[in-house]
Amino acid sequence: MKEKQTARLRRRLADPRPILVGGAHNALSAKLVEEAGFDAIWASGFEISASHAVPDANILAMAENCEAARLMAAAAGIPVIADCDTGYGNAVNVIRTVQAYEAAGIAAICIEDNVFPKRCSFYSSVKRELVSAEEHAGKIRAAKAAQIDPDFVVIARTEALIAGWGMEEALLRANAYADAGADAVLIHSKADKPDEILAFAVRWKRNVPLVAVPTTYKTVPAHVLGEAGYRIVIYANHGLRAAIKAMQTALKTIREQGRADAADSLIVKLEEVYRIVGVPELQKDEKTYLPKGAPPVRAIILAAGYQPHLGKLIQDAPKSLLEIKGRTILDRQLEVLKAAGVDRVSVVRGYKKEKIRLPDVRTYDNDRFETTGEIASLACAAKEIEGRTLLLYGDIVFDRAVLQRLLESTADIAILVDRSWRDEAPGSRAPEAAPDLVVEKSPPPQGLRFVSSREPGDVVRIGAKIPPGEAHSEFIGIVLLSEKGSKIVRGAIDEIAPKNEKAGLTDLLQALVDRGHPVKAVEVYKGWTEIDSFEDYQRAWAMLH
Repeated sequence: MKEKQTARLRRRLADPRPILVGGAHNALSAKLVEEAGFDAIWASGFEISASHAVPDANILAMAENCEAARLMAAAAGIPVIADCDTGYGNAVNVIRTVQAYEAAGIAAICIEDNVFPKRCSFYSSVKRELVSAEEHAGKIRAAKAAQIDPDFVVIARTEALIAGWGMEEALLRANAYADAGADAVLIHSKADKPDEILAFAVRWKRNVPLVAVPTTYKTVPAHVLGEAGYRIVIYANHGLRAAIKAMQTALKTIREQGRADAADSLIVKLEEVYRIVGVPELQKDEKTYLPKGAPPVRAIILAAGYQPHLGKLIQDAPKSLLEIKGRTILDRQLEVLKAAGVDRVSVVRGYKKEKIRLPDVRTYDNDRFETTGEIASLACAAKEIEGRTLLLYGDIVFDRAVLQRLLESTADIAILVDRSWRDEAPGSRAPEAAPDLVVEKSPPPQGLRFVSSREPGDVVRIGAKIPPGEAHSEFIGIVLLSEKGSKIVRGAIDEIAPKNEKAGLTDLLQALVDRGHPVKAVEVYKGWTEIDSFEDYQRAWAMLH
């Protein structure tokens, strides 16, 4: 069973070696204290206040300080001792403070005898007022009565030396707090030498451990304080002060030189931040526990071609940049691809190629677009055909649901086909816009106006020359390849492109079928449109929004 931090701190108090405690203000600084080898963490009121850019003057509420301490305890594997100022009020408030901090996993709290609201012990020109020894002793009794864990430690802190009230007053108060049940007594001093702290220890005759905070008397070694009887030595705010200096230096250097790398010698690498905050553990847990998602998908958009029958529509830009109600075909495609999680997109350009310039989109050029076909364009971007890859025409607009249906396919080579093509009126398409039709091995029943739940069928034939009476569906112009499918297609391109530069995407698919590679037809019913003629363009304006 893992030892509780309260028990761990209590056990260390019985050890003759002094407990070395480092100050922190958040979870990250607490982890750094732990990594530095300290025995415990001081949830410093001074540091927590400063991290909020406010003075150490009870401006932050108990809940804010407690939450900061809780995060430290959750992040680190050593005990946290919380600086609780005056207990945030009277003895009744102290009861609530103990309950909150104990519930937060804190091993110990320290309560001082300043009046509320307190002022930092080292602020100059501040009138020091202390509550009576009797009142603070009442707070200590309330704290001990409120704790549930018997190992929870309550430290009573006296500011008598800070206030200039002398050694006798400090001894009187320390004894009163010990009588009230304090587990340790912190004797605070702002002297620049440890003389009065060491003198106090000589006159301390109780078995109650002493606590020192050598912020101003900073030259004294911890072992000297330990030999004098101080069981806990707190380095209360050095981490924050070091961080401020480091940030000031790094930021000033970058600002003056105007280059991020100017601060390289002053900062840790990002990998060190990743290590401290637990990125390696996160990656391990993701690999162990998260469901295995589908591999990432990339896309290649074929937008090189030139169709002279479109005339003035493409006089100034390629067809993929035709605007439909303020948005181009390409913009609409990229939006749907991104929404489906396809972030790596390549475009093969040709006609008016200089017009296609988009951020985060790779471009490849088929400068022989007038005399070559789609396989030649694919050859230009062959290195992008890797892993799961979408191949799509640059003149189609489609819904995300249509694309998502294809992305759910596990086939090595899958194409999207539309069942609604038979609903079109005869002669509704221009002669130059003949559809790419598909013949399937086991076609679905004809006449259905919905997509069945059957498995994708095998393609037998595909192309624009198939008689309509023999076809079962229309190829939309989108292909999905698995990792294996990408290797098959790359090999086919290498073989076909040199022999037939005018071959199209359907020629490639038919060649794969003829060679025995299964090509699966994933069915949809509408949800897309192609712009291959002026009439198509008019319909798109009427349909899309």
